[in-house]
Amino acid sequence: MNSQSRKRILIVDDHPMVAEGIRALLETFDDIEVVACLCNGEEAVARIDELAPDVILLDLNMPQIGGLTATEIILERAPETRILILSMHDSPEYISAALSHGAMGYVLKDVPTDDVKDAIDTVLRNERYLCTGAQAAINPRTRDGREPLTGREQTILLELAQGKSNKDVAASLDISVRTVETHRKNIKRKLGISSTAGLTRYALEHGVLQGTGAF
Repeated sequence: MNSQSRKRILIVDDHPMVAEGIRALLETFDDIEVVACLCNGEEAVARIDELAPDVILLDLNMPQIGGLTATEIILERAPETRILILSMHDSPEYISAALSHGAMGYVLKDVPTDDVKDAIDTVLRNERYLCTGAQAAINPRTRDGREPLTGREQTILLELAQGKSNKDVAASLDISVRTVETHRKNIKRKLGISSTAGLTRYALEHGVLQGTGAF
């Protein structure tokens, strides 16, 4: 990661309104610096050394050089760069192709802003990030028919099962309370549980508190 305290983010999308909208949202975070918004992969490749981003939010379908080719070239030139695909496509083929080309994460364009921030923080820890929609697309159901919890949701379930509040979980994981609330709702929906007591009971019954839960 760049030695500066603020995370340097490059946005590459051939729809200027989309790119500028993402930029405006990300710049509300004090630890984010959007270094540029570019409209195609060719520009990103050409300016990678100059801009030196920590993370690139990269669209897939762009003129000249698309997201997959750009990902490969950029990682050859700047292997420490983390690439997050930001796309409207949720098909397993798109997601698998992006990951196989070296992207560290995949985020759908309709996710909340806090989820994009969470994705950035996750890949900077050298961890893969798939938003809930992308995770469901490539692994739609577990063996018992449930939609699987993501790694982050499993972590949050463990924290909640220990009796922590949303605020406590947010502080522990260095994310916003709003992000915790979003994950909490997704966990309840996926597990078919409506109450916090139900989450705790589920965690106890499935060994989550001992770290042996089968998700």
